[in-house]
Amino acid sequence: MGHQVIIFDFSLIRGLWETRVKKNKERQRKEKERLEKSSLEKIKQEWNFILECRKKGIPQSKYLKNGFVDTDEKILDTYGKTQLQKRHALSHETNKKRNKFIFQLSGEQWTEFPDSLKEQIYLKEWHVYNTLIQTIPAYIALFQDLRVLELSKNQINHLPLEIGCLKNLKVLNVSFNNLKSVPPELGDCESLEKLDLSGNMEITELPFELSNLKQVTVVDVSANKFHSIPICVLRMSNLQWLDISSNNLKDLPEDIDRLDQLQTLLLQKNKLTYLPRALVNMPKLSLLVVSGDDLVEIPTAVCESTTGLKFISLKDSPVETIVCEDTEEIIESEREREEFEKEFMKAYIEDLKERDSTPSYTTKVLLSLQL
Repeated sequence: MGHQVIIFDFSLIRGLWETRVKKNKERQRKEKERLEKSSLEKIKQEWNFILECRKKGIPQSKYLKNGFVDTDEKILDTYGKTQLQKRHALSHETNKKRNKFIFQLSGEQWTEFPDSLKEQIYLKEWHVYNTLIQTIPAYIALFQDLRVLELSKNQINHLPLEIGCLKNLKVLNVSFNNLKSVPPELGDCESLEKLDLSGNMEITELPFELSNLKQVTVVDVSANKFHSIPICVLRMSNLQWLDISSNNLKDLPEDIDRLDQLQTLLLQKNKLTYLPRALVNMPKLSLLVVSGDDLVEIPTAVCESTTGLKFISLKDSPVETIVCEDTEEIIESEREREEFEKEFMKAYIEDLKERDSTPSYTTKVLLSLQL
C-alpha cells in the first residue's frame, strides 16, 4: 500500500507559515539588539578594529583616545589613503634616484655616443640597443662605478682595451653585434658574473686571460664560430650556465667535468658525433640539450632517469625546418634567424622549469589526459 497524502486547505497552511516566519524574524531582531548592547560584542568589535589598524600600520595615537578605542571607519580610510600616497611618492622618488644612475639609448639615428655622456661618470648602468653605433669610446675607463653594460643589437665591431678598467662590472652583454674577437684585458674585470657574446657570428676563440673571471656564472657564446670550448671557459670554476649552441664543435673536451658547478649546457646545432662519459661526473648538471641527428655515441648513464639530468636531443628542429609565412618576412638574415631561435629555446627552457615546479600529481593528471 502506498503513502497516503492528506490534502489541506492551502490558505490555512500559508497563514500558519507566515505567522511562524514573523515570529522567527522578531526573535532574530531582538537577539541582534541584545548583541549590539552586549559588552562582549563591543569588545570584539574594538579588537577587530585594533587588529585592522595594526595591519595598516596606524599608530595607537590615531585610534586610542583617553583609553577608549575610536572605531570610526574614517580613520582606516583616511590613514590608508595617506599611507598609499606616501608609498607611491616614495616609490616614485626611488625610481627617480635609480634612473639617475642609468643611461639609456636606442634608435637607428644614433651612430655614436653623445658627447655629454663622458661627463656622467657616476652612471652604474648603460642600456644601449638597436643603434648604428660601431665603437665604444675609450673614456669608458672613467666609469668606475659601472655595474651593467647592456649593448645588444648594435653595430659594435670591437671592444676597447679600456674595458679592463671596469673593476666593478658584473654584466656584459654585447650580443648580436659585429665582434670578431675579445681583448685579453676583459680578463681584468674580475667582478664579472654574466658574459653574453652570442650572435656575433664571427668569434672563433677567447683569450686565455679570461680564466681570471672566477665570479662568472653565465656564459653565452652561441651563434659564433667556435671549434671547441675555450680553455678559459673550462677554468671558470663558478660557471653554472653555458650556451655554446650554433657553433662548429666537433667534440667536447674529456675534462669538461672540471666544470663541477655547471647546471645547464646547451650544445644544439653543432657537429658533435659523440658525447664524452665525463658528463656523467658532473653532479649539478640538470639540463643538457644537443642536436641528435649526427650523434652516434651517447653514454648510457646520460639517458638514465635516475641521474636527475634532463637530456634533450633535438632532431630536425622545427625552428629550422618549419617557417610560417608571417615569420618568413621577419627572419631576413642568419643573425635574425639565430635571434629567433634563441627566443624559442628560452621559452622552451622556461616551460621546462615551470613543469618542474608543478606538483607530481598535476603532472600525472596531464599525462593521463594526453594518453
